[in-house]
Amino acid sequence: MYHTPIAPRVRKRSRPTEAGVPRRDEVKFEDVRLYLVERKMGRSRRSFLTQLARSKGFIVEDILSDAVTHVVSEESQASSLWKWLKESAPKNLPNMHVLDISWFTDSMKEGRPVAVETRHLIPDSLPGGSTPTAVAPVSQYACQRRTTTENNNKIITDAFEVLAESYEFNEIEGPCLAFRRAASVLKSLPWAVCSLEATLDLPCLGEHTKAVIDEILQCGRAFEVEKILSDERYQTLKLFTSVFGVGPKTAEKWYRRGLRSFSDVLADHSVQLNRMQQTGFLHYGDISRAVSKAEARALRNIIDEAVHAIAPDAVLALTGGFRRGKEFGHDVDFIVTTTELGKEESLLPRIIRRLTKQGILLYCDYQASTFDMSKLPSYRFEAMDHFAKCFLILRLEGSQVEEGLHIAEGDSRGWRAVRVDLVSPPMDRYAFALLGWSGSRQFERDLRRFARVERHMLLDNHALYDKTKKEFLAATTEKDIFAHLGLEYIEPWQRNA
Repeated sequence: MYHTPIAPRVRKRSRPTEAGVPRRDEVKFEDVRLYLVERKMGRSRRSFLTQLARSKGFIVEDILSDAVTHVVSEESQASSLWKWLKESAPKNLPNMHVLDISWFTDSMKEGRPVAVETRHLIPDSLPGGSTPTAVAPVSQYACQRRTTTENNNKIITDAFEVLAESYEFNEIEGPCLAFRRAASVLKSLPWAVCSLEATLDLPCLGEHTKAVIDEILQCGRAFEVEKILSDERYQTLKLFTSVFGVGPKTAEKWYRRGLRSFSDVLADHSVQLNRMQQTGFLHYGDISRAVSKAEARALRNIIDEAVHAIAPDAVLALTGGFRRGKEFGHDVDFIVTTTELGKEESLLPRIIRRLTKQGILLYCDYQASTFDMSKLPSYRFEAMDHFAKCFLILRLEGSQVEEGLHIAEGDSRGWRAVRVDLVSPPMDRYAFALLGWSGSRQFERDLRRFARVERHMLLDNHALYDKTKKEFLAATTEKDIFAHLGLEYIEPWQRNA
């Protein structure tokens, strides 16, 4: 018997004008229509980013039409992109925003279309180009750049950090700072360096740094860096300086004595370890392991309870990398003070006594305040401030950490040792100390250099001094300090230079 074939089910197609549009109830931004340029981005990444944008209520067009308002590209060569756009010939091109992927990333983080800034724009570099504004230049100062924990050039900056550290071990300051500044610039970029041409307008990049970049782009690695990493002296100094209390000079002295391992150091009876170094070796497994954000929160609870039991009006602030949004750090830093001037002088000794009674203090190095306003200003970043401070190692129980301890696999002790630093400035110096102890080191170094070179001021952890007016400038918040310097305020999480 002949059977009439069953017609296949036909999926209803969306009208062309609805392509790229989420369901009506999911569209949040009617006036913004995106087009993601597949060139350089690739099909799979474009598909992923399209789904991401649509999930947040954005309209993403599948074709470049006159309905598009925002063109987003990862193309590093502006001339190549604009040539392609003009060949595509959408009539509305003069009214479209042609944007770097950084605008898309910022918008996804905010969950809405962020305002288009000059740093987002990809200018028309072809003859007759009509883009009205050029991309804002990258500043030589980290304090005029926003640097999050997202590093788009990690393979290059990691190489620069190795080179900088090698120069530091050899006490060659100039090239060391040059590579750290270059790394800082690349960390701030919202895009990945894909060609040497893309670095032409970037500051702080010399011939040596550009040669390393070019080699990494061409070969995927830098042979100079590989040579350093395989060098016995570098490896040994790197190992020794990972010990709490051991600096480059001590490490160099041990290396020249023929010592190459921890067992060599501990077996050599002529090596006199100070108390800090003894503790560093004793707790090496713990304090060489990164501290997690969950552990930092637990330590904050411990310090907060101790501080407020002593002084109910105390002010406590988590500083360092965790204030900048890092997930892991080497230690946990706090500023602790009181609203009543002078009362902070007895705070740290009392905290130390309380932690001792609790049985969680494994090590303590307390340094009394030598702060003297009459001896200011100083401006050397390398010099420690003169506030009272203590460098501690605390016993942290696993039961105190919500997400559990960050420990080695198989470690069944149920606790670990963690480094904690406390600094106690007077309340009228709090803003300066908070800014200085938040870091990063390169951000602070450039902030002080900017103050000195551009504003004829001296800035450190204690004060801001105007050399022209010959007076100290008061500040109760970090924003006050930025305002005195004529700088746009940079949030702590944007200071990871």
